[in-house]
Amino acid sequence: MRRTRIRGAARRSARVRARLAATLVLAVTAPAFLPGAAEAGPAHMAATERWTTQTVAPGVTVRTGVIQHPGTRHSWTVTVQAPTSSRWSTNDPDAPVTWAEVSTRTWADDTARKLTRAGFQPRVESVQWPYYADTPHGLMGYRVRVGRFATQEQARTAASAVTAAGFRTTPSWTGYDIQEPADLENVHVAVIDPRTFDGSIEATHDGNVAQRETTSAVARKLNSLVGVNGGFFVMSPGDGVPGTMSGIGAYQGELESMAAGSRSALLIEDGGHGIRIADLTSTATARAGKAAYPVQGINRVPGTVRDCGRPGSTPSELPWQDVTCRLADDMVQFTDAFQADLPAGPGTQVVLDASGRVLSAGARGGRVPEGGHVLQGVGRAADWLTAHEPYRRIKVSEVVRTAGGGRVALDGDDSIVSAAPTLVKDGRIDIDAAAEGVVDPEYTSFGYAWANVRQPRTMAGIDRRGRLILATVDGRLKNGSEGFTLYEAAAFMRSLGAVQAMNLDGGGSTAMAVNGTVVNHPSDATGERAVGDTVQVLPAAD
Repeated sequence: MRRTRIRGAARRSARVRARLAATLVLAVTAPAFLPGAAEAGPAHMAATERWTTQTVAPGVTVRTGVIQHPGTRHSWTVTVQAPTSSRWSTNDPDAPVTWAEVSTRTWADDTARKLTRAGFQPRVESVQWPYYADTPHGLMGYRVRVGRFATQEQARTAASAVTAAGFRTTPSWTGYDIQEPADLENVHVAVIDPRTFDGSIEATHDGNVAQRETTSAVARKLNSLVGVNGGFFVMSPGDGVPGTMSGIGAYQGELESMAAGSRSALLIEDGGHGIRIADLTSTATARAGKAAYPVQGINRVPGTVRDCGRPGSTPSELPWQDVTCRLADDMVQFTDAFQADLPAGPGTQVVLDASGRVLSAGARGGRVPEGGHVLQGVGRAADWLTAHEPYRRIKVSEVVRTAGGGRVALDGDDSIVSAAPTLVKDGRIDIDAAAEGVVDPEYTSFGYAWANVRQPRTMAGIDRRGRLILATVDGRLKNGSEGFTLYEAAAFMRSLGAVQAMNLDGGGSTAMAVNGTVVNHPSDATGERAVGDTVQVLPAAD
């Protein structure tokens, strides 16, 4: 994959390019970062922070931190779940929505009475809305719990007894709750200063958008200094082609997937010389003569829209995290970065060369020719392709815009990685969780565990000096680390000096590699997860 030197950066051949092994240990006892304190309510103890700093290259540093709240005591407990309805179903293992942890006071009181009659000693706890910019504030609802246990196994045994009495249960670690500070959070923070770093930064799908690869494997292949996982991607064949992105993605200046509504994106321009975060939308149009038809997808299965957010998609045209929408009339473009068999099925396709000249037309399937592209259509889109294939030339134009309407022009040094939601805007915590489809104010179970419970997270930000900040926090008790809620992620990025910040893919996808080696502790039991795209910090070409 081509690497681009940042234009205007001075060469530094006389300076040390290999990692500088300077290690600096700081012991800080100060309330510099109090995750969730503003939303949790009660006063919290000052955090104790311990940091190690490594200079990987001039202009690239990586800080490893351990953040603790002395005196915090968490335990395992049994949470009784409430039956819930939702607008949508989801196949994402990180965001189940069939049952709710939080429900109404009526349900909580009734459930507590039934548990008491069954011989248990339940407790009812109130849960507050996080301070999102576009959701209600104050009381979200109530949850019901039973017991406090020293080990997960004890909680599982107790949960079995509660389940046998007719209740739906799950063992829970109270350290994932926002009401109390986390006991331990293991974080990694990479800071890249484009004014002094003479390499490049790029988002990459490793040359094939129809595959998954681990962050560290891509980092080793590219000789990367620092790499983190990127945006949301398809995991299950029922939701599309695994590995393809479920939001906007561009690599080496080529748009390889379309936006899911208007959502946060990290724009890496001029090989990293320019970096910004903005909500992006995308449109594409196929033209044959004077006739035109909207292209609703790039490199995805026609009729299947992961994370929704496309005009005409059902059940929603708005972005909704981890939900798969459908499009009855859908045209999709495949580029030669889609290096897998094309989706087959009803509809039609037209194979085009680089100039848009029609090479063939017929049933869906086969492969994208090198340097060419393919249009597949279902429903009315298939009818349009059949009617206009005789024109012998079909051109596709693409437009990417910011939420303010500004056009984003892509060239070979530019890339885009996207996820959701925005965390920090203009130096302030500003989380548009509902607008970007990660929570639903009318159905509080939707996105609850994903957004409002501590999880592994990957974040990107920009500080006032124009430096890129890439950060990860381990979660799910990997090495004891409990993770961040979305609000805590925003507070953390702001504490690092970010004036703009966004959430990247997290959960089991969270990974940071330094010099090709994973430095955090990914949460999947099988180890580091293969992901869609990544962000890589590359040394200057020799």
